[in-house]
Amino acid sequence: MSESLKELQAYLDEKLGARIEESVMAFGELSITVAPVDLIATLEFLKNDVQCQFVSYIDASGADYPARERRFDLVHHLLSPRQNLRIRVRVMVDEDTAVPSATGVYPGANWFEREAYDLYGILFSGHPDLRRILTDYGFEGHPLRKDFPLTGFVEVRYDDEIKRVVYEPVSLRQEFRNFDFTSPWEGTDYVLPGDEKAQA
Repeated sequence: MSESLKELQAYLDEKLGARIEESVMAFGELSITVAPVDLIATLEFLKNDVQCQFVSYIDASGADYPARERRFDLVHHLLSPRQNLRIRVRVMVDEDTAVPSATGVYPGANWFEREAYDLYGILFSGHPDLRRILTDYGFEGHPLRKDFPLTGFVEVRYDDEIKRVVYEPVSLRQEFRNFDFTSPWEGTDYVLPGDEKAQA
């Protein structure tokens, strides 16, 4: 498998050349990084080229690195059943740059791009229906960003008196606690009754 991936890596370096910002082979998988403007052309090449034939769109995922200038990674995972190979296509963007939607090449990207928009706030240009998909309509912020508070901004509950769902500021019933997960059978400084027999 690694030989096939090395051949694919060399082939892509030859054919795509300057479009590829980075090409990395790690953990038996090939990952390439491209600029947002080169994403669609790269995906079309990977899907239609006879040597590649990455016709199966597996999914897309995001990652947030707030310390970087281009804080978000958007990664498309593709499969070539013909070649029996997988590849990752990564795009790095900031909060204001829109990534071209892959739905024109892979219609199955629709759900995953909406999810990345909802949870990370990654913007997509040319997407047919870019709305929130997992959070509520009035939800503020993007919950998978590293700077999103653990408790969120509001909490939701059903109010019996007014017979509807209400939004309220978060109120913690207790402070965060540090839990001690050591077993009471192992973490004691004293001998429990009956243990003296086991040591004899």
